[in-house]
Amino acid sequence: MTETGTPVLAVLTGDAPPPDMTAVEQQAEVRYTDAAGLADALRGADALFMYDFLSTVLPAAWHAADRLQWLHIAAAGVDPVMFPELQESDVVLTNARGVFDDSIAEYVLGQVLSFAKDMPRSLRLQDARTWRHRETERIGGASAVVVGTGPIGRAIARLLRAAGLRVSGAGRRSRSDDPDFGTVHSTERLAECVADTDYVVAVAPLTDQTKNMFDEAAFAAMKPSARFINVGRGELVVTDDLVAALRSGAIAGAALDVFDTEPLPADHPLWTMENVLISPHMSGDVVGWRRELVGVFTDNFRRWRAGESLRNVVDKQLGYVPSGS
Repeated sequence: MTETGTPVLAVLTGDAPPPDMTAVEQQAEVRYTDAAGLADALRGADALFMYDFLSTVLPAAWHAADRLQWLHIAAAGVDPVMFPELQESDVVLTNARGVFDDSIAEYVLGQVLSFAKDMPRSLRLQDARTWRHRETERIGGASAVVVGTGPIGRAIARLLRAAGLRVSGAGRRSRSDDPDFGTVHSTERLAECVADTDYVVAVAPLTDQTKNMFDEAAFAAMKPSARFINVGRGELVVTDDLVAALRSGAIAGAALDVFDTEPLPADHPLWTMENVLISPHMSGDVVGWRRELVGVFTDNFRRWRAGESLRNVVDKQLGYVPSGS
């Protein structure tokens, strides 16, 4: 803190500064910075707000964090800051859990409907002014497994069930009485989880245990009519194995919002596959989302200043906020 007791806050901004920071600016010395200036901004800073939540620059600047107590990342996933020095430190880590739950669930339902109702083909035929009658699928009675049982996964499960799908989950531990999923399978037996399922939704956090979990074996276990939807992290998937599964007909299609390389390179084969739906990491980004992110941080900043318990405290060994936190 400054000599007057005012906390020093570093804010990693990205392309633009966060909106609605007036309440924080009135109570702190705020240092807005880009990636190049992060180390200088961290020297003497009490807290860091990573508004640029996809940045991976923090490990290189960490040596300058000589007084840091608290780090808040404006995202649900915290993998960009999961490096050993932070994990072993006393710095409290919080995230923006809760902001994206409903919007990502709506995105997933939209992609399920896109597949079932053959909407991408309708748009291609419309562009070609071609009248071609087809039959489509019902989603009522179809099955879905949601891999990842955190708040976003639960919101997805509730919405898919409301639309008539039969939903189960896959997480760290199996159980049969979950209020949102009913049955939750263990991801240690992922091949069994995804077998005989119409839609497989990936929303698990990226950890050492989940990285590359969707590989050749996982896709081979799915039925040929299955569709794969990834709204978690690109690194959950072995991308070459997914491409091979799509090309061979091992699965019927994929809707992908996240990729192991972003932006997705222009020459990547996924772009030209008719059974693939691509969006640029935007499944949770609805009108007003940036203000909601700042709102979560502002509330936690008030709590931090008042010595109250913070919301969304991440277990730095697990890599996510534990259930019930």
